[in-house]
Amino acid sequence: MRKIKSIKQWIDGYNEVKSIVDELVLSFDFYKEQVVSEEEVDALYLTAFDLVESLELKNMLRQEEDRLGAVLKIVAGAGGTESQDWASMLCRMYQRWCESKGYKVDIVNWQDGDEAGIKTVTMQIEGDLAFGYLKGENGVHRLVRVSPFNAQGKRMTSFSSVFVVPLVDDSIEIDINPAAISWDTFRSSGAGGQNVNKVETGVRLKYKYTDEISGEEKDIIIENTESRSQFGNKDNAMRLLKSQLYEIELEKRRAAQQKIESGKKKIEWGSQIRSYVFDDKRVKDHRTDYQTSNVQTVMDGDIDAFIKAYLMVYAEKL
Repeated sequence: MRKIKSIKQWIDGYNEVKSIVDELVLSFDFYKEQVVSEEEVDALYLTAFDLVESLELKNMLRQEEDRLGAVLKIVAGAGGTESQDWASMLCRMYQRWCESKGYKVDIVNWQDGDEAGIKTVTMQIEGDLAFGYLKGENGVHRLVRVSPFNAQGKRMTSFSSVFVVPLVDDSIEIDINPAAISWDTFRSSGAGGQNVNKVETGVRLKYKYTDEISGEEKDIIIENTESRSQFGNKDNAMRLLKSQLYEIELEKRRAAQQKIESGKKKIEWGSQIRSYVFDDKRVKDHRTDYQTSNVQTVMDGDIDAFIKAYLMVYAEKL
């Protein structure tokens, strides 16, 4: 059924593009006969162009994991309140973007900042191709602005890290060693009602594994406070564990593939990928050199142009 649905989406996309292109050709003939205006033809052309470009972008997402949902985690960098406020702004940006795509978003872990903002947040995003679109958001996001938290009104630079892994579904089989799992419970904080705050519904999963490349023993730690039920939080924590283990497997596959040609910036966790300079009204992606002066629009979730620029450059290499 999943395969049938995928094929149907391609057929529907093709039919939509063919229909608008046929209409555009017809409108050009009508323009020659002065039945429609030049502006109407131009408007139809832009619509057709956007549809073709959208289908082309979707064609970039052919990897097995691209079709999956995503787990997106934001961690505030050093810098105290300013960085924590920046992390919350990024959280809002991604939530707005998800809303525009019709994706379902659940906050599975949230830690408030000391005075404002957040220290970390983990979002579970469900929707077709969510990981494919968001995988290029991995890395460090840099903010430059006059900080409202600085008494001298100085310009400050803050950093927040964004991590994105595929949200596995039932079609993905992941081997988990039960003996390597340990659990802790704790009282949740923040929204969720009195029960969440009084009962130890929050869970912390710790999973030990051996890195096949380095041979080192490593830990995966996942906290889940989404549900009022400890059992519900445990179930979801296991799903998030599978997502992280799946991402580790994908990283091994990518490492075995041909490296991105020399001269291009390496794509890796921890690299600074984008700068948001509020005073200069500029948002620039350092990997693709795409930039825009519409800072407020970007912060309101309009990041499609950045996603497209990244995929057009790197999708064939991933």
